[in-house]
Amino acid sequence: MKRLLIACTTLIAFNTHAQNNLVFNVDAAKTTISKQIYGHFAEHLGHCIYGGFYVGEGNTKIPNTNGVRNDVIDALKKLKIANLRWPGGCFADTYHWKDGIGPKNKRPGMVNAWWGGVTEDNSFGTHDFLNMCELIGTEPYLAGNVGSGTVQDLTDWVQYVNFNGKSPMSDLRQQNGREKPWHVTYWGVGNEAWGCGGNMTPEHYADVYRQYATFMTGWSNETKIFRIASGANSKDYNWTEVLMKKIPLNMLGGLALHHYSVIEWRKKGPAVDFSEQQYFETMQSALFMDSLVTKHSAIMDKYDPEKRVALVVDEWGGWYDVEPGTNPGFLYQQNTMRDAMIAGATLNIFHNHSDRVRMANLAQTINVLQAVLLTNEEKMILTPTYHVMEMYNVHQDAKLVPLTIKCNNYVVGNEKLPAISASASKDSTGAMHISLVNIDAKAAQDISITLEGGNYKTVGGRILTSAKLQDHNTFEQPAKIKPAPFQGAALKGKTLSVKMPPFSVVVLELK
Repeated sequence: MKRLLIACTTLIAFNTHAQNNLVFNVDAAKTTISKQIYGHFAEHLGHCIYGGFYVGEGNTKIPNTNGVRNDVIDALKKLKIANLRWPGGCFADTYHWKDGIGPKNKRPGMVNAWWGGVTEDNSFGTHDFLNMCELIGTEPYLAGNVGSGTVQDLTDWVQYVNFNGKSPMSDLRQQNGREKPWHVTYWGVGNEAWGCGGNMTPEHYADVYRQYATFMTGWSNETKIFRIASGANSKDYNWTEVLMKKIPLNMLGGLALHHYSVIEWRKKGPAVDFSEQQYFETMQSALFMDSLVTKHSAIMDKYDPEKRVALVVDEWGGWYDVEPGTNPGFLYQQNTMRDAMIAGATLNIFHNHSDRVRMANLAQTINVLQAVLLTNEEKMILTPTYHVMEMYNVHQDAKLVPLTIKCNNYVVGNEKLPAISASASKDSTGAMHISLVNIDAKAAQDISITLEGGNYKTVGGRILTSAKLQDHNTFEQPAKIKPAPFQGAALKGKTLSVKMPPFSVVVLELK
């Protein structure tokens, strides 16, 4: 398909009061925005699993179903998370799945060497995770251990969870209380093979991937599993080049990409008490996702012009210094309006590249990095990121509406970024949804939207904003930031006029 013009063409470099102009070609809506872009990530890290998702079957203080918090289940159902990646992350390449099945009092423990050096009892394992996915109504995405495991370990795991017949592993599954298979579609073949997954070269990993992928299914992948290769670290374009060149396309469902919105790895800055300069640099890193996706996609197009292989951004989000007084290995950080800006802008990028980006996973779901939920004993709060993803889920499996955009700059010092991020889709009923983000920390933005095609009579919507960029929800004030009805849009014929306050996210619905 012809690449959409999604980067802002500058209007007036330093005049943030000029009008932004967007044109949506409604009649050209063809590419589907896969709901799998709205995936999440649950690693055995800090209090994501233990104390986050899972509080134990014997817990009488926190309402739960088989040890999984009921409030978490309800919140993620409302969020419509499409898939959930587990058990890692770096943890995946040290995790041996057979240690997490069978009677819980007989499961061996393990040391989580990657994240805090804590000893885990393996009480949350394969059955617990896959049954939880059924409760939430989401598809599981299992990350296989390639770094310290064996081909036999991974093929046994596939058989254990998927085989519907008599076999050693399906017999074992039934002995452990699950008669029917879960039919897991999505499988990661290792994680970050260039780093914590084995410090491999791309040439070596390509061969390792081919070996593992061969034994996970039959000659023609009649089981229809979706195998995902460990992809590049941010702008390592050579990694993508080598894998696309060396791995046969019929063995490859998706190629991963990891990129975090980080200022500096050794000096990430605070999650809450950040300056405008730090905010600007974080957004600079977040918006770099568009360049990454464009360049990795172009490499994939050379070897896969029919776009059979998906680009899977299975780790993305903001990463800051941990909250003061917390375990540095637990990666616990607060979630502010800055994170809402990251979420809105990043999802817009994924939408606008949905011809190639067909799956993604926010890192991470609960209590870790850019989490959508934070828990503290019996309390749970929804973060600004949660609210953005809930507002945006109207785009799931809708048709992308192509756009061109000319917008103002957000200027800090001698540097500038496009102030407006946008995407739109048309759903099966014909309704159109437009997502807009104003990342400017100080200036409101007037937006003129031209609708080419379509015939809409009404417009409504919701907005997420707050008084300060640093605002966040707390256990004492859980609803400080939440979506509200948006009154700043007016529809006249084919023209839609919108006025957005600073650092705000708006989702409009036209009927």
